[in-house]
Amino acid sequence: MTYLKLYWYGGLLDKKQSTVRVEAIMSETVSVESSVDSNINQDVNIRATYLGAHELKLAASLLYQAYHDDPVFLDIFKGDKEDYEQRLRGAIREELNAFWQAKQPMIGLYLGEAMVGVACINSPDEKLTSDRFWHWRLKMLLNAGYFSTKNMMQKEQTVLAAVPLKTFHFLSFIAVHPLHQQHGFGYYLMAAVNTVLDEHPESEGVAVYATSGKFKEFFKQVDYHTVKEVAVGNVCGTVMVHYRDKEE
Repeated sequence: MTYLKLYWYGGLLDKKQSTVRVEAIMSETVSVESSVDSNINQDVNIRATYLGAHELKLAASLLYQAYHDDPVFLDIFKGDKEDYEQRLRGAIREELNAFWQAKQPMIGLYLGEAMVGVACINSPDEKLTSDRFWHWRLKMLLNAGYFSTKNMMQKEQTVLAAVPLKTFHFLSFIAVHPLHQQHGFGYYLMAAVNTVLDEHPESEGVAVYATSGKFKEFFKQVDYHTVKEVAVGNVCGTVMVHYRDKEE
């Protein structure tokens, strides 16, 4: 049983309560013990755990709600078309399946028995690009169509090329359930992401692509630094990086 200290970066928690305990058991479960805000029942368990296959459907539903109005996906999957929602659902489902097949970290945040947040991370594994995409391309072509699949691949290649690191994690998806936003759960998710980084000492940091002002501000609060403005299709976003602490 391993205990780690993670630090909140400001925001919704009182600084006197800013240190939380993370309990990692066999690298399978991470339990976070602290208060989120005064509106949350302190007797309810809050935990972050690696997702299993049986949880992917619920995670896909949560991500669909979070990314339905994302400007990148609206552009890639043609938000003005009648089949936009079908294409988006299919793309998210196949992304999660690809993460599962490639054994990439997928984190679920639970409030009691309810999943309230999800984070999906690409590990710094060179085999991911080749092995993952053969299966992924075929599924995506069937569900999202040729041009949407091509645009998704170009988006990933463009963003990754802008990251000034050689070996790094990439935060592909992060979402908090709409009913549980503005309560600090995003900070718990980012604490769990940092735990994944701690488990991979070869990684230089974590990169993310932020497409709105509120997300950029949130990532700034959790120690992500702006690297470059990058246009994906008709959308301009910001590549940001959280660098591993040099003292670690």
